[in-house]
Amino acid sequence: MDTLQKAVDFCIRHQTTLSFSIVSLLTAASERVFSYVVFKCPCNSENLVYGYSFLLAPAFVLLLLGYMMNARTWRLFTGMCSPEKHPQYCSWRTWAHFCQLFVPMTAKASVAPLTWIAVALLGANFYECAASGSNMTAQLFCKNKGNYSQEQLYKMPCDEELAAAMSSLIGWFLIVTIMALALISTCVTHCFSPVSYLQFKFWKIYSRKEHKLFETKAKEHANKLAERNTNCFFEATDPAPFPTPSNEDWQKVSVSYTFNSQSQYYSVLHKYVNTNRGNDAEFQEEGQDLNVIEFVDEAQPSVSGL
Repeated sequence: MDTLQKAVDFCIRHQTTLSFSIVSLLTAASERVFSYVVFKCPCNSENLVYGYSFLLAPAFVLLLLGYMMNARTWRLFTGMCSPEKHPQYCSWRTWAHFCQLFVPMTAKASVAPLTWIAVALLGANFYECAASGSNMTAQLFCKNKGNYSQEQLYKMPCDEELAAAMSSLIGWFLIVTIMALALISTCVTHCFSPVSYLQFKFWKIYSRKEHKLFETKAKEHANKLAERNTNCFFEATDPAPFPTPSNEDWQKVSVSYTFNSQSQYYSVLHKYVNTNRGNDAEFQEEGQDLNVIEFVDEAQPSVSGL
C-alpha cells in the first residue's frame, strides 16, 4: 500500500513531465505507424507536396489539438467577444496581456507537433520523398554523379543514404534546439520568479487542492440545484430560495491570474473572497508576473474544458 501511495505521489508531483512524455511517446508511435502503413511515396511530380504534407500537416493538426486540450485556452477565449467586454479588449495593455498568456500556451501545444516532425526527420521516409521532388535538393544530391532526368529522380533519389543522413541531421538539430530552448526558458523564468522555491512548491500544492475542492463543490451545488428544480417541476411547487453565484461573480473568478507582490493571494478565487467578493478596488489591481506561476490557471479540473 505504501508503494502504491508513493507511486501516486510521484505521478502527482511530476504530472506535467509525465503528461508531456506520454504525449511524445504516443506521437512518435503514431508517426511510425503512418510512415510504414499509410505513407506511400507516389514517385512522380507530386513527391514534394506529398512528402511535406505528411511531414507538416499532421504536425499542424496536433498543434490545434494542443490548443483545444489546454484548459487555459478556453479560460482565455470564453466570453472574450461578448458585447459587455468589448470596450476593455481594445487597449494595448489587454493585448500585451493576451500575448503573454498565448506564448506559453503555444509552447506547450507545440510538444506533440515538434515530436512528430523530429521523429519523422529521424525516420527520413517523408523527407526522402519530398527531396526527390525538389530541383534544389536534387541538384545538391546529384552533383558530380552524372546526368539524371527529373523522371529518374522522382523514381529514386540519386543518393538515398545522403537524403536519409541529411534528414536525420536536421531531426537531431531540431531536437537539440528544442531541448536547449526549453532548458534556457525554464531557467530564465525561474530566475525571475517573484517567490521563493519553497513558497512555489506550497503554491502548487494549494492550487491543486483548490481546484479539486472547487470541482467537488461545483458538482454538489449543481446536483442540489438540479434536484430542487426537478422536484418543483414534478411536485408543482414554488422553489425555495437557493443561493448561487451571480453572472458577475462567475466573471470575476474566471479571469486569468496575475501576481501582485503587494498582496499575497494564491489564486483569483483567493483574491475574490478576501476583497469583499471582488467589490473592493484591490480586486481590480493587476499584477505583472504571469509565466512563472501559470500553473494557477492551468491546473483546472476537467470541467473547465468545453
